[in-house]
Amino acid sequence: MRAVRCENGQIELVEVPRPRGEGIRVKVGSAGICGSDLHLLGQVEGITLGHEVAGVTDDGTAVAIEPLSPCRDCTPCVRGDYNLCEIGPAMIHGVARDGGMADEILVPRDAIVPIPAGVAMADACLIEPLAVVVHGLRRAKLRGDERVAVVGGGNIGLCAVAAVKASGAEVGLVARHDHQLAAGERLGAFEASGEYDLVVEAAGSESALADAVRLARPGGRVAIVGSYWQPIELPGIQMCMKEVDLIPGAMYGREGAMRDIEVAAAVLAANPEIPRALITHRFPLDGAVEAFAAAADRQAGAIKVVLEP
Repeated sequence: MRAVRCENGQIELVEVPRPRGEGIRVKVGSAGICGSDLHLLGQVEGITLGHEVAGVTDDGTAVAIEPLSPCRDCTPCVRGDYNLCEIGPAMIHGVARDGGMADEILVPRDAIVPIPAGVAMADACLIEPLAVVVHGLRRAKLRGDERVAVVGGGNIGLCAVAAVKASGAEVGLVARHDHQLAAGERLGAFEASGEYDLVVEAAGSESALADAVRLARPGGRVAIVGSYWQPIELPGIQMCMKEVDLIPGAMYGREGAMRDIEVAAAVLAANPEIPRALITHRFPLDGAVEAFAAAADRQAGAIKVVLEP
């Protein structure tokens, strides 16, 4: 079958054997390119990329995928924090295990997430990035009566806008590009100004964290859902003088009987404007090289680029 991998630091479409072994086989219908996929180029080779994935099982069920294979036995897994599994990054499909930028993927039964009625297969790959922000907002204890700002107008930032709006809270947006601000407005955001109870740092940069702390009210919170790929300097004096709580989040887990990714699926189903605002480019799997080039060119208008095998 076809698969997208990084070979010698470059994206290539290669032929690989169909996956074998235990698990649920999913014929991939859509796979989103994440910012982390761009960062992983040259760092991960011999692994099929893609952790934002939706498709169809052998019995015809339309599903999204929670791209994790945790042990389910360690202490974090048992308490529902399987994103903190002692296996670590080795459990992540598309990073240390084969992901979904391919014709097929094999995943554990626990990774299956039924796609709600009304959500198109071509859009259901957005459930995974939405789950990232649902998890971060849950950890930050978002309330519907709060003022919230989002720093970062990329895919994760706009997913955060959508998830905040779903809670009933008002949301401001700080974004670098006009097309990102326009997408945020489609989802109900306004340009951020003033102080906020909760600020979501969704850009994963030192300057974005400084902006988030600046926007937080005294005693406010900053939820960190962006990924830092190198050490950063904290905005120490302002953070301390304002007593701002920094609350990082990693991937997604479970609270009680409900998984973050199931909440994310419901958010997507409730707001058909989300894929219209976020997905700017679609490519066939054979166009993977061009798709990654488009995803890397934010100034040209890319927000979410999707591969459709």
